[in-house]
Amino acid sequence: MASLQVSGMAVSGSSSSCCSHKSLVRATINGPKIRIGPLSLPRLSSKDFIEELSIRSGGYGIPITTQMEKGTGPMTSSSDPVVVAKLYAIMEAVADRIEMHKNIGEQRDNWNHLLLSSIHAMTLTAATMCGLAAASASGEPLAGLKVSSTILYLAATGVLAIMNKIQPSQLAEEQRNAARLFKQLHGQIQTLLSVGSPTVCDVNEATENVLALDKAYPLPLLGAMLERYPSSVEPAVWWPQQGRKQAKGLGKKIEGNGWNRELEDEMREIVGVLKRKDKADYLRLSEKALKAHKVLAFSGPLLTGLGALGSAFVGATNPWAVILGVAGGALASVVNAVEHGGQVGMIFEMYRSNAGFFKLMEESIESNINETNVWGRENGQVYEMKVALQLGRSLSDLRILAASSSLRNIEEDTEEEFGSKLF
Repeated sequence: MASLQVSGMAVSGSSSSCCSHKSLVRATINGPKIRIGPLSLPRLSSKDFIEELSIRSGGYGIPITTQMEKGTGPMTSSSDPVVVAKLYAIMEAVADRIEMHKNIGEQRDNWNHLLLSSIHAMTLTAATMCGLAAASASGEPLAGLKVSSTILYLAATGVLAIMNKIQPSQLAEEQRNAARLFKQLHGQIQTLLSVGSPTVCDVNEATENVLALDKAYPLPLLGAMLERYPSSVEPAVWWPQQGRKQAKGLGKKIEGNGWNRELEDEMREIVGVLKRKDKADYLRLSEKALKAHKVLAFSGPLLTGLGALGSAFVGATNPWAVILGVAGGALASVVNAVEHGGQVGMIFEMYRSNAGFFKLMEESIESNINETNVWGRENGQVYEMKVALQLGRSLSDLRILAASSSLRNIEEDTEEEFGSKLF
């Protein structure tokens, strides 16, 4: 009987343990349910994003377009792998050119400083020796000083003639411009690969831009160096030249792709301002810099040559030899300091580049407004903002400039302001 009770207690204990375990499991299973609804993410408009990134395009003509903008169908995320591989190859070549132009620009800037210091040292030493030779008594010291002064003057004349021929400061400015424009091109290709749908036309356009930059800013000195003293001043051109489009259908209504008649008229007024004021002013400054450049480049070697002639005749009865030998060296040092220390060649190249920038803007605006198919243009609102930023103006300020230019066409006495506020 006792055994049965113990057994019953054991069974009862086992049963209660099992029930408690089941209740624990049931409680675990019947816990609070958490419902996870669908996540709502903001819809990103790839077209608006691409239009914002197209503002970065400024030095060439590689717009970030899509198939939808070109009217060929809906935009697809897939691109031809061969086209993508070609663009990556072009981008690698552009990156290599950036480093080359940067390194060569630093080297030629060092040339300018080192050669100028050497010429100054030779010229002033020669003038000092010439004065000491005239002040000393006759004999061997006089002959030694005369010969040394003449040799230094002749050496300074030869080095200065070479320096005036190559113009290291102008060479350095060319390489700086080339490095900046290649960086700009590299960024445009990278953006096109990131968010655009590249085509074969983009590959050809990028290749033409690279070759145009190579022609505008050559690396070698012999045989390919740009003319240092041209007979006439022309704006620098670093983009591929294409045939100009003739304006057609000016009487038709133009609407779509952000363009309208008011925006076209505004862009035409901006082109007129850039032609009459900005580009014309920089061409005028370029001509003045070129004239000063020619005079200084001719005067420096002439003065050192006269110094050499005067030092060779020191000790004779004519006192003008001493004056010519000493004063020639002093004046030559001043001329060289103004020309190469002031980097007149670099200033001339900078003015040419600025005139080229405004010429590029003119061609870009005219190419857009002469395109009869508005869907073949860049988006009008984005393009207006890009033009305003390139000129250092806000949109309202750009429209005021166009309105004042239109008013000047009616009232000739109205003074016109420059289009750019950056330089």
